Amino acid sequence: MSLAPGFVAAVRLVAGEAGTLAMEEHLRFRDLVSKLGTSDWTRPTDCPAWNVHDMLAHVCGAAEANASPLEMARQLRRARRGTRIDVDALSALQIADRVSLTPAQLIERLRRAERRAVRLRMALASAAGFVPLPVGEPVNENWPMRYLLRTIYTRDLWMHRIDVSRACDRPLQVTAGHDGRIVADLVADWAGRHGRPFALELTGPAGGRYGVGRPAWEPLEMDAIEFGRTLAGRGDAAARATGEAAALLRVPVPF
Repeated sequence: MSLAPGFVAAVRLVAGEAGTLAMEEHLRFRDLVSKLGTSDWTRPTDCPAWNVHDMLAHVCGAAEANASPLEMARQLRRARRGTRIDVDALSALQIADRVSLTPAQLIERLRRAERRAVRLRMALASAAGFVPLPVGEPVNENWPMRYLLRTIYTRDLWMHRIDVSRACDRPLQVTAGHDGRIVADLVADWAGRHGRPFALELTGPAGGRYGVGRPAWEPLEMDAIEFGRTLAGRGDAAARATGEAAALLRVPVPF
């Protein structure tokens, strides 16, 4: 399918780059939360039920699960609903188990877990990447294990770094090589899910001009970070868009 002039097809992540992006995202997230002050931890986030401390506890819980097969098995066992893993129940468990920890304790536990977590994620993705994973609410999909390990954990952490930055009014570190690659993978995932022609002009350091086919509507222009937030169910860009663009921005993509 030909592309609108000046636009390129977004490309999904490949195995060789997934580990580098995952580790860099962990370092950026930890750098951000390490600079927060006492009053920041109770600030509300774009996840309505969570404050900043809750978000850090969730991130820490996910990293510790990925760093320890025993901890992962424990968490999945308690979050299982029938044959599927309930994503919301899993996140709630991670937070509840760490609610009494101080921010400093959570940050230190995250630091200790993150490198082993990324290493084991990439190893498991290579060894068992095609094994199906039934995911329950709110996603209700069957994923190949490699999608969770190489893509979703990093994408989720990236969005939570954005959440914390916004909640605490702190600068967000954004670069083309890192954030731009995560955004391009997100665009490719989104494009595969809706299967429609589009032309997307994403602005900012993480942006790019992406498309499939030759849509009948004008290219949709928006900030790259806001595009990510929109697909994650945050912000009002989808509500402000019109026509086909509005419909496509409402196509859900997992985080």
